[in-house]
Amino acid sequence: MTASTDYTPPKVWTWERANGGEFANLNRPIAGATHDKDLPVGRHPLQLYSMATPNGVKVTILLEELLAAGHAGAEYDAWLIKITEGHQFGSGFVEVNPNSKIPALLDRSTPTPIRVFESGSILLYLAEKFGAFLPKDIAARTETMNWLFWQMGSAPYLGGGFGHFYAYAPTTIAYAIDRFTMEVKRQLDVLDRRLADNEYLAGREYTIADIAVFPWYGALLKGTLYGAAEFLSAQDYRHVQRWVDAIGVRPAVKRGRMVNRTWGDPSEQLHERHDANDFDTQTQDRVAAPAALVHQHVSLGT
Repeated sequence: MTASTDYTPPKVWTWERANGGEFANLNRPIAGATHDKDLPVGRHPLQLYSMATPNGVKVTILLEELLAAGHAGAEYDAWLIKITEGHQFGSGFVEVNPNSKIPALLDRSTPTPIRVFESGSILLYLAEKFGAFLPKDIAARTETMNWLFWQMGSAPYLGGGFGHFYAYAPTTIAYAIDRFTMEVKRQLDVLDRRLADNEYLAGREYTIADIAVFPWYGALLKGTLYGAAEFLSAQDYRHVQRWVDAIGVRPAVKRGRMVNRTWGDPSEQLHERHDANDFDTQTQDRVAAPAALVHQHVSLGT
């Protein structure tokens, strides 16, 4: 189906609640809480409220990498926020993140708890707090920040642009799909050219830049994001594929991808994480959501 060409925008836009699409019941043009609900608090200083979308996975990968590197202070409780059920609009969550997007972090190790929201901000906060995965050399640090902010600026075109119109829009709009496919392939080419001559995005060192980019573009090329690997000719980006494979086998990355995951193989899910032993003591009575649910989460821009 192609888009209708007879639509003329009104002089003043008004909100139609039944505006179509899978997420019409969650999308709204106003901020703030829709209901009162306090957030749970565990025993660790770091309290994470999230779900295993690409943006959520960034933070759990970094936390697991910090723990693997010996930073005991990075122990954390990870609480599941079911964004498809509107948990992000609870009053407690909105207090931590007024933008109602996961992930959100509360650091209770300080006299006054510090809230941290937006995934890039959380990565930078944790890297600086623990002095890890962020180079101290000014040139390498700046290159890390270049690619971190590249991801923050680029991924909306991948998720809210390409992902939405390719996988979720109520009508198939050729112009929109072509426009955002062109941009996503351009982004993949940017990454491929960078990784042709560099082991990691900032150079020789694995940093928060890699941790930020991997969950989005790695999942895209491996076909677990939007099921679009073939459509995008993923095999053509061989330097990115090499980089994705190298990161994907890291034990901390494998653990981080499991946390707050509620779909797929039950053995790869850890709905909540409160202790390192949780990875070894998963119960077998979890009911996995449909695999396609992962695409729903991502299309919400989280």
